[in-house]
Amino acid sequence: MTNSVRSAMSPRTIPSLLVIALVALPVLVAIWAGISAGGGATWDHILANRLVPYTLTTLVVLTISALIMLGLAVPAAWLTSLYDFPGRRFFSWALILPLAMPGYVMAYAWADLMGVAGPLQATLRDMTGWSARDYWFPNLFSAPGLAFVLASTLFPYVYITARAAFSMQSLATLEAARSLGTPPLGLFWKVGLPVALPTILGGVSLALMEAAADYGAADFLGIQTLGVGIVRSWTSFNEPNTAARLALVLIFIACAFLLAARIFQGQRGSQQTSNRWLTPRREPLAPVWGLTASALCVTILLVCFFAPVSRLIWLAVETRASANDLWPLVQTTILLGIMGTVGAFLAALIFTLSSKRSSFLRLGARSVAAAGYAAPGVVLGLGALFILKVSGQALSGTVAILFLVWIYISRFTSAGVEPLQSTLDRLPRSLDDATRSLGSHGLNQFFRVDLPLLTPGAIAAGLILFVEILKELPATLMLRPFGWDTLAVRAHAYATDERLAQATLPSLLIVLAGLGPVVLLSWRLSQTERN
Repeated sequence: MTNSVRSAMSPRTIPSLLVIALVALPVLVAIWAGISAGGGATWDHILANRLVPYTLTTLVVLTISALIMLGLAVPAAWLTSLYDFPGRRFFSWALILPLAMPGYVMAYAWADLMGVAGPLQATLRDMTGWSARDYWFPNLFSAPGLAFVLASTLFPYVYITARAAFSMQSLATLEAARSLGTPPLGLFWKVGLPVALPTILGGVSLALMEAAADYGAADFLGIQTLGVGIVRSWTSFNEPNTAARLALVLIFIACAFLLAARIFQGQRGSQQTSNRWLTPRREPLAPVWGLTASALCVTILLVCFFAPVSRLIWLAVETRASANDLWPLVQTTILLGIMGTVGAFLAALIFTLSSKRSSFLRLGARSVAAAGYAAPGVVLGLGALFILKVSGQALSGTVAILFLVWIYISRFTSAGVEPLQSTLDRLPRSLDDATRSLGSHGLNQFFRVDLPLLTPGAIAAGLILFVEILKELPATLMLRPFGWDTLAVRAHAYATDERLAQATLPSLLIVLAGLGPVVLLSWRLSQTERN
């Protein structure tokens, strides 16, 4: 037995092992249920008629989403990282704003904007004198439409990783390429993109795991993905075994993205040999190219954030939507968000601190947390329902709230581990030895040394966790107790009943609640780059 494994088995690691079991259990139960469940008439029907369409539709949506995200995020990240142009400082942080907008809210807004009676088609008819049958217009209620919606809200994941990769490229490599007369476009294709590609594809994999987990946007647009099939098997056909088997396919796809992310991240920086890891000097663009760069960033922000948000505000004002019954929803949303954030943050903190004691424990904790993040909320919700069924508990009251918070912890702990771990990795390894030599151990060391040093990462982790939990729909939809509707659940219910006007205010409140943490997170990322 190696020292690392022996250290992982010590009594001090019991809390970490318990949290690992807590995070992993819903995923393992869902997998076990899918493997052990017997077939039935419903499963035979889905296997013969729906499994292939569900899977192919999901893969088509993910493929188109990846292409759109790369097209939006990579040019914007390259320009804001390496060039100076009008509005660059504003665009560098504002391009993260779409993170505050859930996919289902984006779907509601663009469905109204692009509808036959919506402002876009109405303006087109007014300008040309055509009728609705005289022209072709993109159909949002299609797999490409769903891909556009998901990519519009998830591309900031790719933008953040691409910006970090471009900002941290070897200064010597870029200067050498510039001194050899490489034009800006050649610098991007021949130097910048190949070096940053592993990191960028890691970000794409992360975003695709989120896209695969989507339920609200796909259900509203009527696209038959695996997530929609799982929820309908449970709620419409009352066939948990069928839902569990469909969940296995979704878990397999999510794990494939997780494996791809690990492979690409493992290759990060392998093509660099210089040790001059300084932020490259930003070159001012010529006026024409500078205005072109600004126009590109304005277009991205307009399409992915300001246009849908403005349309929701317009609808809310036009229909005089009432906010009288929303206060209880706001309270429930914030309360569940805080409870889930505190639970997931504590789990992430335990994982991070345990990694200092044992590399074996670090690998196990991060793998389990990543597996929970890769598993869609609908799959984890299914695992929780199986546990409730086996234990004979009813989904109501305090039990339901505890299970919902448990699923939030299982799903999002990884999102808190990454910023905490990256902060810890920047600290000198000799710090622990110095602390112990001064007589500081255990909780004393944690409160006086570890916690203050981890504060920047802890703030980022808390903000990310709160935003992610705020937007989570499928798990909340499946596990909430009676009378505990959240803004996301109410907005989805209104939208699926084709009462879009009533869905506007809950949707806007979700965006508003997520906007503050996203702006703070963006500001922190900008500060980190400057330092």
